[in-house]
This record gives sequence, C-alpha cells and structure tokens, in this order.
Amino acid sequence: MRRLVRALGAATVIVLAGTTGTTGTAGAARAADPASDGFTIEDERITESSGLAAGRAHPGVYWTHNDSDDGPYVYAIDGRTGETVATVTLTGVSPRDVEAVSVGPDGDVYVGDIGDNFGGRWPEVWIYRFAEPERLADQAVEVTRHTVRYADGPRDAESLAVHPVTGRVYIVSKHEDGGALYAGPEKLPASGAATFTRVADIGLWATDAAFSPDGTRLAVRGYFGGTMYAWEDGEPRELGRLTVPVQRQGESVTFTPDGRTLLYGTEGERSPVRPMPLTEEQLPESAREEKPDRTGDGGGDGSGDGAGDGDRKPDADGADGTGDGAEEDGGGEGNTLGFVLALAAGAVLLLALRRSKRRGGDAS
Repeated sequence: MRRLVRALGAATVIVLAGTTGTTGTAGAARAADPASDGFTIEDERITESSGLAAGRAHPGVYWTHNDSDDGPYVYAIDGRTGETVATVTLTGVSPRDVEAVSVGPDGDVYVGDIGDNFGGRWPEVWIYRFAEPERLADQAVEVTRHTVRYADGPRDAESLAVHPVTGRVYIVSKHEDGGALYAGPEKLPASGAATFTRVADIGLWATDAAFSPDGTRLAVRGYFGGTMYAWEDGEPRELGRLTVPVQRQGESVTFTPDGRTLLYGTEGERSPVRPMPLTEEQLPESAREEKPDRTGDGGGDGSGDGAGDGDRKPDADGADGTGDGAEEDGGGEGNTLGFVLALAAGAVLLLALRRSKRRGGDAS
C-alpha cells in the first residue's frame, strides 16, 4: 500500500507539473512582474486608494492616491511588498476630488482631479501632470495643470486612461445607469481648457479604466463588474465582461506591464490589490502573439494564454465571475499532457495489479 501511495503521489506531482506547463499564464506573469500575484497596500495613510497605475520608469512600482480630502499626494508602491517607496507632493495645486491616475508614453504621470459628487455641479475639472521621478524618494514636484471641460456639459467621473501609443487622454464618466467614454484633444493644451468629446457609451457605473501596455485593449471596471474592449481606430469595440473580484469598494484597475493580468484595487485600510489573469480574446494583441510555438521548432516564450459620493457608493462590490473564454487546448501541449496522464495512470494500474496478485497468492 505504501508503494501505491508513493506512486500516486509521484503521479500527482508529474500531472501537476504538466498542467502548470500548459496553463502557465500565472507563472509567466510572475516572471514578468511580481505584482501579478497581487499585493496589499501597507501604508496606513492610504485608506481610500482610488486609482492605480503601473509605473514605466520603475518596473514593479505602482502609483496610487487617496480619494478626496487627503491633499496633493501621490504614492509609489512596491508591487512585491506593498510598501510605499516614495511620497510625491504636488506643488501649486489644491485637489478637490482626485479619482484616477495613469502613466503616459511620455513618461509623465497624469492625476485626474475629475470627481464631482454633485453629478455635474462644477463646470470644469483638472488633470495634473508631472514627470515620473527618476529617483524614488519623498519629494515635491511642480505640475502642469490642465483644465478639462466636456462638450456636452459637466459630469462626474472617476476613470482616466492615457493611451500608451498616442498619448491621448480619455475619461469615462460615472453614472448609475451607465456612463460614456470621452476623448480629449490629441494633445492637452498648455493653457486654456481642453474640451473632451463623447466617443461611445459605456454601460457601467464606472470607477476606473486602463489601457493595455500595447494600446490594443481598454478595460473598464465598476462596482459590480467590468468590460473589456478592443481598441480600434480610436474607438472601443466590446469583447465581453471581465471577471472582477469581490471587494469592499472596487475603485481601481490597471494592467501589469506584460499585459496578461489585470490588478483590481479597493478602498480601505491595508487594502488588497487582487490579480485576475486574462485569457483568449481579452488578452492584448502583443500578449496573444507571445503564445508558445506549437509547431515544435522551439519558438515562443513557453507560457500559456494565459472621492466618490460616500452616500451613494455600495458597501461591498459584487463578484462578476463571468470571465470570457477558456484557455486554448490542443497542439503539442495537449498531446504532452495526455501522454503524462496516460503514463501515470498506467503506473498506478500496474502497481495495483501486482498488489492484487500478491494478495491472491497469500490466500491460496
């Protein structure tokens, strides 16, 4: 019996190793970015994390900020430990309702002071922009302040995303019955107001949005779910619903630098940032192209597919749980797994038969 147990254990290890090889999305993501496992924001000052963005100058670092009433502060978080590695003070501004952060292809950090708890009381809101610091340390920085107005009148918003290729800034308005995607001008003007125009309807009570690193996907999350869009010629095409984790008050989303995982943040003390790997059509184009070569010539990377209104926000965020698409099977990986499973089953069966024969001999 002990031999049989050992064989079963060995077979299990073999099978698990084979399975990991065929569905290596999480493994590949961890190799690319330690935050693909998620992390907890440890800084006791950050109790209302409302935006999240992966740094460009410092891989593995994520920018976040509190909701309203915190002051002009942005925090750099180590995605391995969840510890704050730098506090950046924005000089010359008095934020009103900071709700979002994004990093552009120019290496600048864009902070969206775009919340409006009154649903359209303020005729203009602001975006603060500063260069991502070369050195991560507590410091004060001068910012460029861009005034934002909407072509169809003021509104509330919590989602800001800078396209990683064109540098164009987009905002998703927030409304319980669904918001809309607004595009800024090709370049934000240094003076005067930037007018954002409506591009498409977004059927979510949106709390954040993020472009994939290659700019081919736009993820929009809300309190009760999310949607992935393909980005085509400056407009979104819906691909399907996102799997969103259950969180206390879901506020933020960003892609890991490899584009294979979405990170979801929430408000609260020691708030967790939860990872959700992407698969199939929801993967950005660059990540889809990195699928392992199934022809056996050795190509591929070896990985699989792998301040809001406190009175109006719900107490808990529901899980959507409707991720689209399963990981692709077949090809060389599928055949290898099938062979391993068959080999393991055969070994177990052989040992069982031998045990049975010995028992039969003793009985005679």
